[in-house]
Parts: sequence; structure tokens; C-alpha cells
Amino acid sequence: MSNGIYDNLTQLGGNGEVPENPDDAVLEAVPNPHQETDYLVRFTAPEFTSLCPVTGQPDFAHFVIDYVPEDSIVESKSLKLFLGAFRNHPSFHEDCTLTVAKRIEDAISPKWLRIGGYWYPRGGIPIDVFYQTGEAPEGLWLPDQGVAPYRGRG
Repeated sequence: MSNGIYDNLTQLGGNGEVPENPDDAVLEAVPNPHQETDYLVRFTAPEFTSLCPVTGQPDFAHFVIDYVPEDSIVESKSLKLFLGAFRNHPSFHEDCTLTVAKRIEDAISPKWLRIGGYWYPRGGIPIDVFYQTGEAPEGLWLPDQGVAPYRGRG
């Protein structure tokens, strides 16, 4: 049924153990079934967690990852385990967000990628981190990421 194109996947269908840290996580790729067409893939991770590298306190974010695949797409379970590996990883918001983006770039070399890291306030100040690889392909439907700016009580 798979014609061997999924034989290299090591995590799908497995036990789903979260790696100890992001460096140990493997992002797996699957051949893009529609390489002739530009289309948007969106992953939304509203419960991303990591640790402050100074205090060790937990930090929380809502990530929205949009990309246009070229030859490959990200296998979603491997992405879930990769993101989960940040749970006990000490790193600043900017580093977490850009590390996710660059690992996706390394894994699949998308035509286009953007990530919005919407971090919940620490010390009363929310930090949002955005990264994009250039202009989206012409004619691509690009919906808003749908995350409202933090307003606190206001």
C-alpha cells in the first residue's frame, strides 16, 4: 500500500516517547504528494512549553507554523515529539522559536515558511517572535494566524 515511501518513518505508529531535549528529536519527512501545486500547511501548537534558562520556571507559547512544501512534508507525529522535547529545555523565547523554524527548514527545505511564536506574559510582558523565509508564493491563500495580540485586562 505504501510503495515503500513511508518505510523510513521511525516514530509513526510507535510508542511516542518524547525525547529528552530538542537536539535528540528527529523531524521526519514524507514525500510531498502534490509537488506540482503550491499549498499551505499549517500546524498549530497552542500548548508549547519550555523553561526559562535563568530561573528554570516554565514558559508557555502558542505556535502557528505555516509552510509551503517543496519535495517533502513534515510528518506530524515527529513534529509533536520534537515540540514536546522543549518541555524541560532551558532556552529564551527567541531561541525556541527560531530553533523550531530552522529545524523545519533543515528537515524539508520548504518553498516558504513562517512561524509565529506567541508567548504568554512573563513579568507582565508578552514576547511574540516571528520568522519568515521571504515572500510567500504568488497567489497562495495565506490566512491570518488567528492569534489576537495580548491585551491583559484591557
